[in-house]
Amino acid sequence: MLEFKHNPVLLKECIDGLDIKPDGIYVDGTLGGAGHSRVIASKLSKNGMLIGIDRDTDALNAAKENLKQYSNIQYVHDNHDNIKNILEKLEIQAVDGILLDLGVSSFQLDEKSRGFSYIGDNELDMRMDKTQELTAKTVVNTYSEEQLAKIIFEYGEEKFSRNIAKNICIYRQDKEIETTSELVKIIEKSIPKAKQKDGHPAKRTFQAIRIEVNNELQPLYNTIRDCIDCLKPDGRLCVITFHSLEDRTVKQAYIDAAGKCTCPPGLPYCVCNYKSYGKIVNKKPIIASKQELEENSRSQSAKLRIFEKSEVK
Repeated sequence: MLEFKHNPVLLKECIDGLDIKPDGIYVDGTLGGAGHSRVIASKLSKNGMLIGIDRDTDALNAAKENLKQYSNIQYVHDNHDNIKNILEKLEIQAVDGILLDLGVSSFQLDEKSRGFSYIGDNELDMRMDKTQELTAKTVVNTYSEEQLAKIIFEYGEEKFSRNIAKNICIYRQDKEIETTSELVKIIEKSIPKAKQKDGHPAKRTFQAIRIEVNNELQPLYNTIRDCIDCLKPDGRLCVITFHSLEDRTVKQAYIDAAGKCTCPPGLPYCVCNYKSYGKIVNKKPIIASKQELEENSRSQSAKLRIFEKSEVK
């Protein structure tokens, strides 16, 4: 049996945030190795349902094995961006809670051959869905220097993006960049040694390329709004992010969904006709406890934001 190799990030906080009803319907939109889902499923009655979504077929197979004791789970090979279509196909109008644990999963990081990790020497892949065509190798070897610099700067927030992009293009003139170790060496050469003290020098660039390959950011705002639309009144959406770009997008989607009256002060009643879809449960993101930070390194940059749906008003 495939084992759970990592503790799921912010597990207690997510379970508390979902406020699980035993007979409810819940969605884990980023199933992965099913660390969160295992606990959600354990809290459901035979009348409850868990829908586990993942675009990675290997993750789905691992989750099925790890959750085989539970019979009330629907497994879906798809992208959580398609939440509305997924629920429509399942003939489900609304759910009681949704969890999104964004970014690359611990399950995928453990599979070194997938090329997500900058540790080791593996093929440049980084696809969450292995059926798609675009890979990290394609991005690194075919994107222009300007495109690469833009992606690495915007998605990785890397100060030395231009230098990294330039050196990638110089290297690939002689041979195709095929492995993670080749790319790491180029990145290390591109960043001054004195500036390589803040974690692994390749971390930000690998993050940026992964986001580009899997189109993680562009649909995110709409995905959050779609998830809120799919909740029942009092239903909750819990989203874990791992970098500031994701967190800002989720925060803005929540603010917009909560709504705000824009009428000038002093009017006897509201005339702007704003809509509110619910409330933000935690104004500041929830972060890992000191104990979790010591036990689970992946939790270091994790932030959890929770939204509660209400009747639209």
